[in-house]
Amino acid sequence: MEIREFVEAKARAAKEASRTLALCSPKAKNEALLQMARGLEEKTGMVQEANRSDLERARGQGYGRAFLDRLTLTEARIEEMAIGLRQVAQLPDPVGETVKMWRRPNGIEISRVRVPIGVVGFIYESRPNVTADAAALCIKSGNAVILRGGSEAIESNAIIASVLARGIEKAGVPPDAIQFVDTPDREAVMVLLTLDRFVDLIIPRGGEGFVRMVAERATVPIL
Repeated sequence: MEIREFVEAKARAAKEASRTLALCSPKAKNEALLQMARGLEEKTGMVQEANRSDLERARGQGYGRAFLDRLTLTEARIEEMAIGLRQVAQLPDPVGETVKMWRRPNGIEISRVRVPIGVVGFIYESRPNVTADAAALCIKSGNAVILRGGSEAIESNAIIASVLARGIEKAGVPPDAIQFVDTPDREAVMVLLTLDRFVDLIIPRGGEGFVRMVAERATVPIL
């Protein structure tokens, strides 16, 4: 399958799932987050095994100690990810919150209310814990997410995203609401930036040059 077809298929699936997710109750979304946390704890061994593969490859490519530390997922760090998911579950639900209300001269009252965006593309570098953080915030706010992490952490990110997707499925939330672009091909990022038919917002996290490139290439709104 061509890269464009591959990424577009994930974006299309996320868009479809986002319509169901947007209608999920706060209780369902919070249960999804709790299931995500349980899944990470139950699959700690699998996550660490994938992480060891990433670390071995990174060492072979000559990455330094600081980079390897950011990449490493210890049992304690995985538990911190699970704790973070539970903390997000405890936050007030943002969907439906009235941000502002005013009355026009003709007496009509107008309210500005928070609603889900739809599909968020989250592009980030090599900290695999960001996979759980980004997915948690998107699920809580009723948005599907397409994750594209750094290629150095691809195996760690892939297993984490898979565990999280299985977790939300247990709570009755469409698993396609969490997508991971599991290819190191940089063309996948270029494609994602232009899928404005399916993706509603791109959030880039990385160096200044990377963020500038995203801003220049994206046809999707960026944050």
